[in-house]
Amino acid sequence: MVKHPVVSREKWLVARQELLRKEKAFTQQRDQLSQDRRELPWVKMEKDYVFDTPKGKTTLSDLFDHRSQLLVYHFMFGQDWEEGCPSCSFLADNFNGIDIHLNHRDVTFLAISQAPLAKLEAYQARMSWTFPWVSSLGNDFNPDFHVSFTSEEIAKKDVYYNYQKGPQSSQEMPGASVFFKDETGIIYHTYSTYARGLDILIGAYNFLDLVPKGRDEDHLSWPMEWVRHHDKYEDAQKKNGCCH
Repeated sequence: MVKHPVVSREKWLVARQELLRKEKAFTQQRDQLSQDRRELPWVKMEKDYVFDTPKGKTTLSDLFDHRSQLLVYHFMFGQDWEEGCPSCSFLADNFNGIDIHLNHRDVTFLAISQAPLAKLEAYQARMSWTFPWVSSLGNDFNPDFHVSFTSEEIAKKDVYYNYQKGPQSSQEMPGASVFFKDETGIIYHTYSTYARGLDILIGAYNFLDLVPKGRDEDHLSWPMEWVRHHDKYEDAQKKNGCCH
């Protein structure tokens, strides 16, 4: 790290209080942004997709599990892949145990991927994850929510992702989508976010943002280049001759 200023406790408190004022202003801005998000207009869902789940074939409506709100993480795991995306796995390491708390706020949380259910279950067991995870293989859910793309779209550099068209190298990308089901059973799409919009879901990043080195990614070719599946860090350290 570059040489950092070191001051007395009194001077540190002055600087800290100035930062606190900025933090409070940011918190208020974030609260307003969250309110603006909740006030977005909704879109009525016209399809009731069918998914493969541990309980058998299940509709989108049934995924709500008797709750009115459904929060989906679009996990990058293509149907021909042997394991899930390392970056999505980094996010998913933050998901264990959260569903019980969300359930008590009328929210059902789960991950959805295109990989066959058997692959999802095997990988989930390997990673010791307990959150619900279902397969969208065979339906249009992933393409309709712009997280899976055809080879033709990629070749034409005409991929629609994060609300704009452009080049994309992967047939799978991450995202999160929210749905609401009213008392008559009608389902509405209320919100979707992609790319850096997913930062809010990454607990580890929030911890790293508190420490002096931060995320420490500026020197990397892309921000999450350092991320590994949590059972592969030791192999990466040995490969790089690293012991810490």
